[in-house]
Amino acid sequence: MTQPTLSRPWLGRYEAGVPRSFTPSGLTLPALLERTASKYPDRVALTFLGANTTYRQLWQDAGRFASALQKMGVQPGDRVSIMLPNMPQFVVAFYGALLAGAVAVNTSPMYTATELEHQLKDSGSETLVIMDAFYPRYAEIQGRVPVKRVLVAGIQDALPFPKNLLYPVKARKEGTWVAVPYGERVLSMKKVVASQAPTPQPVSVSAQDVALLQYTGGTTGVPKGAMLTHANLVANCEQARGWMTDLREGHEITLAAIPFFHVYGMTVAMNLSILIGATIALVPNARDIKMVLSQISASGATLFPGVPTLYNAINNHPDTPKHDLTSIRACISGSAPLLLETARKFKEITGGANLVEGYGLTEASPITHTNPIFGNQKEGSIGLPMPGVDAVVVGDDGQPVPAGEVGELWVAGPMVMKGYWQRPDETAKTLREAFGQTWLMTGDMATADDQGYFRIVDRKKDLIIAGGFNIYPREVEEVLMSHPAVLEAAAVGLPDAYRGESVHAVVALKPGQNATEAEIIAHCKAVLSPYKVPRSVEFRSELPKTAAMKILRRQLAQEARDAQSGAKSA
Repeated sequence: MTQPTLSRPWLGRYEAGVPRSFTPSGLTLPALLERTASKYPDRVALTFLGANTTYRQLWQDAGRFASALQKMGVQPGDRVSIMLPNMPQFVVAFYGALLAGAVAVNTSPMYTATELEHQLKDSGSETLVIMDAFYPRYAEIQGRVPVKRVLVAGIQDALPFPKNLLYPVKARKEGTWVAVPYGERVLSMKKVVASQAPTPQPVSVSAQDVALLQYTGGTTGVPKGAMLTHANLVANCEQARGWMTDLREGHEITLAAIPFFHVYGMTVAMNLSILIGATIALVPNARDIKMVLSQISASGATLFPGVPTLYNAINNHPDTPKHDLTSIRACISGSAPLLLETARKFKEITGGANLVEGYGLTEASPITHTNPIFGNQKEGSIGLPMPGVDAVVVGDDGQPVPAGEVGELWVAGPMVMKGYWQRPDETAKTLREAFGQTWLMTGDMATADDQGYFRIVDRKKDLIIAGGFNIYPREVEEVLMSHPAVLEAAAVGLPDAYRGESVHAVVALKPGQNATEAEIIAHCKAVLSPYKVPRSVEFRSELPKTAAMKILRRQLAQEARDAQSGAKSA
């Protein structure tokens, strides 16, 4: 079969200044930080609740952390799990681990002990960097995971005087203080970093080496680690740099509220900021909208990457009018569909900030498409492929479909992952050689118009997105099924004005058994992260199934949405 010539009409729609061709630098992430630290040594790299860290200090602290890991026996290729919110220690641990030649493993602070156990085992992490407040979750599982050493970081360790002294007092009064049992295998990250020289033993790290395991349900819904290389991650922030034509190197201030443990936050809020020498204003808890607002006005943030839920929360918060948000110039919204009204209102309250919708997925480091920042933004569109990204909509026969027709979106480029960690079969289902390139099959159904603007018409099968977080029904269903009264269960997404979607559980009980909605939800709360817990439960005598006895999730989802619409209109 003759391979078709792929057209790239989007190149003609790029704004002035956006490169039509793209060649990645080939840098590793530590080299990226070293270059910026050399160029802007005295520029503030991190600002955190009144404490500032310059690029020189950040580079040195990363070196000290790398030295500490090497003395503890961490070898190149070993996995280092990082379970921290957005705080200075996250950036130090991430870049320090990479300097030592290790592979970072992003670990959500929202994980329950059960979820943490799975990821530590699957990744084979022998080192865990964790916030002191989260330590009890690790303590539950410590005898069942491969972790040999734990480095504990505290908010108070990053605060300026006298906040560093007042924070523990406040935490004790509020009952949130955790007494960590420090010892030979449980160490203070602050003390470890302070005791080392900023010159680790040099290790040979290639841009093609894996830098990060980013766990995702992927396109098949099975939790697994996407292997993202240095080249993948650096290329993606360079692609974003090319797209944002008005960035001023050494002058921008990024509001980092979207968490770094989310690959979108890592690429746009952290790595892109370091690439351009921006100051990163760290927000440890994006749900604290008062803190987000105060950090925007206090820092004079100019860039604000986020998710629709966050922008919507700011739009509707009673304290928003009290804060000056006019410093913000540009925002790219990712992780979930952006409502037009959200963008309009946000532009109004910021005095003109451009909030545009983009698209990506973990396996692509993650950004592949974005609407032009200042150019033609098509409503309901995910925009154009970024520089260096190839995209095609493919039919069931594996061939490109005509403009306007629906097919599966495939993407290719230097940001596409190496594969899934220790899952070659899953990798083979997701990466395909075609048209002379390696393509990532997104599992999303899409259309592309004749100008190169893409639209997602149907998300990955059964995926629920709540507040920008991916929720795979199977994980929720397994917890539902573990309830002693539940016979069968399904989890579906319902429209939610605030989160985008919320989880709705449909269950059938065993004969003679009883359970209430409150009991089912409480059962889920004990095992699942808060955003995965069902907000509503529907009881049925039985669930609809195919002839092969597969539960018809999509039918249940549609029926639940119809019932929700009917209740609203009644």
